[in-house]
Amino acid sequence: VGVSLFFMRTLRRLRAAATTAIAASWTQQRLSPFQHSACAQPSAMATKALTWAELSQFATPEPDRVNGPTSSQATLRLFGQREDQVRVILYRDNHAWCPYCQKIWMYLEEKQIPYRIAKVTMFCYGEKEAWYKKIVPSGMLPALSIDGKLITESDEIMWGLEQTFGPLVEGMEGSNVFPLRRLERLLFRAWCDWLCRPHNNSSDASARKQFVAVAQQVGKALDAKGGPYFLGTQLTTADCVFIPYVERMAASLYYYKGYDLKKDVPQIGRWFAALETRSTYIGTQSDYHTHCHDLPPQMGGCYTNNTPEAQSAARHVDEGPYNTIPDCAHDPRSNLAGEVVARVQKHIQNILKANPDGDKDKVDAAIRAALTQVVTGGPCAPPAGSDAALRYIRDRVNVPRDMSIHAGKVFRQALEDSAAMVGKKGGPQIPTRHRRDQDPLAFRL
Repeated sequence: VGVSLFFMRTLRRLRAAATTAIAASWTQQRLSPFQHSACAQPSAMATKALTWAELSQFATPEPDRVNGPTSSQATLRLFGQREDQVRVILYRDNHAWCPYCQKIWMYLEEKQIPYRIAKVTMFCYGEKEAWYKKIVPSGMLPALSIDGKLITESDEIMWGLEQTFGPLVEGMEGSNVFPLRRLERLLFRAWCDWLCRPHNNSSDASARKQFVAVAQQVGKALDAKGGPYFLGTQLTTADCVFIPYVERMAASLYYYKGYDLKKDVPQIGRWFAALETRSTYIGTQSDYHTHCHDLPPQMGGCYTNNTPEAQSAARHVDEGPYNTIPDCAHDPRSNLAGEVVARVQKHIQNILKANPDGDKDKVDAAIRAALTQVVTGGPCAPPAGSDAALRYIRDRVNVPRDMSIHAGKVFRQALEDSAAMVGKKGGPQIPTRHRRDQDPLAFRL
């Protein structure tokens, strides 16, 4: 009994320390977007990584994915209604990388239309499922079924949802929304021209100028109705149209061009801040690291301009400090440590199997050392020679597929801090022509 009481008191102290440490680290003053510095080496160090049994005491229960906040792990959404009222099936990509899927996902969540989710592999990271190709021979995503009728193409899907369930304030063909849809396509083309083509210094400057000009038009459009959304104080269809690619533009242009879209066009920054007050957006929101490395195979390549600003931004996204990357401005929710531990522990065997380091006992101990930092707020030395294995995981954490954006930042930082204690080796480079290193088959439970 005495040992059990001691153990429980110890866990309570660790939980309190974790809450205090994470809160303190996330309330520190943010660095400027291009500032990068090595993580400071703490003076105290835990001598031994916690066991999985000890770590499990910190894991938070699975959230209510059926009726709770928007979740990338959900397969059924009811919004308090009965399951027999579900008329819609959304077919979206497994990793939450597809921008057109995010558009429909946001729309369904905002309208609170009950729906089922069937997750499908994208060509860039694995083989398309045979069952899906029977339904959609082209394999394109997203697809949506309403009362058994299949619709493809995201605009057609939104049109079908409007006809069945009514518009999200104003419909796709509305007098305010239709011109904004055309503006979004102009912005998309300007982004592709700047990001997805090799440029010399002169042509890069010209492509930047063209993109900025269209982005400023978007800023004026946000001002036109008083903001913070495109049609004023309500989120509408127009916002769902812009969200997916503008989120990816902000990430990729920061990383590859050293350009901060949210800062350069303040109206877009305010729009993102307003979106981040909504659980519907936070649940679908990705981080810069995920986008910057999932876009190249989807877009056919992303080209850096190799300016000092771009090089600094890329280091920032890849190596941290992660809590100062300008990919979100909302405050982190409580108990990030519990979320991280729960998500990692659920998939630990597959994480070990996927890691290229063949010494699974060493990798297991290294992950537990990183998680010990997450829950205690202090460093814990991993096994010697585990730096590459830890950075392999750091580079493959996906938001929101694996965890929420702030939990992802906390976990990435702990992995990098732990790796830095034992060496400078990185894992295999992240592929750019495909992402078969992210094949979901290995992680399906």
